Amino acid sequence: MKGRKADLPTLIWFSDLVEPAENFSAFFSNPKHKILDVRNVWLLNIRNMGDSDHHESFTMGEISDDIMRFIDKQKLTLVTLGGHGFGAKVALATAINNMDRVTGVINMNGGPLDHRYHEAYTELRSYVEACNQLDVTKSDLNAAIRHLDKHIACAKWRSIFRQNLEAKGNNVQWKCNIAGLAKNMKSRQPDVAMWHEHYGLWPGQALVLFAAHSRWIHMSTNTLPFYNVMPRLQD
Repeated sequence: MKGRKADLPTLIWFSDLVEPAENFSAFFSNPKHKILDVRNVWLLNIRNMGDSDHHESFTMGEISDDIMRFIDKQKLTLVTLGGHGFGAKVALATAINNMDRVTGVINMNGGPLDHRYHEAYTELRSYVEACNQLDVTKSDLNAAIRHLDKHIACAKWRSIFRQNLEAKGNNVQWKCNIAGLAKNMKSRQPDVAMWHEHYGLWPGQALVLFAAHSRWIHMSTNTLPFYNVMPRLQD
């Protein structure tokens, strides 16, 4: 999305697992938010999601390399990185690995946390597994939607998974790499849930946003990791 007067560096935004980055188009283009008054914005699907390439690997280093290749292809010198959920982790890790190219980081309802044992993550993992069990070679779009309605209790997640289904002849296919995601989530240290210490620290500008009663970030136990990784972060 082109800003009217791009005084600030381009913002590249990543969405949560499974959710298409395009879902944030209405937010960033809303004149009330005035974001496009000062920035250009790219909504970027990370590997294995949406219109990006699908690969077996979900490692953060390779995801970051993908992003930097995109930045170079667009001939962007400096950027700001931000994201929601897992996209927040991606933004932060990529910024740390490329401090000379990133001016700041925005984390929305996600960040340098280990989500493996969070109820919200285990719920999402069960939804991904249910979707992976759908036989796309024997299901038309209506049958696939009925499968989602049966196995995904959360209306919001159900809507997001529906967005990732598309008809292919008399059958359906996933826009995202459901099989690869399900496999990664089953591993002992899933890339999509972990924050590893070797990712490092971000000493630059940072903004962290999350709801007062977020299921992904618990005020009583999980705010310290943000300060440990972002030493300049202030209340």
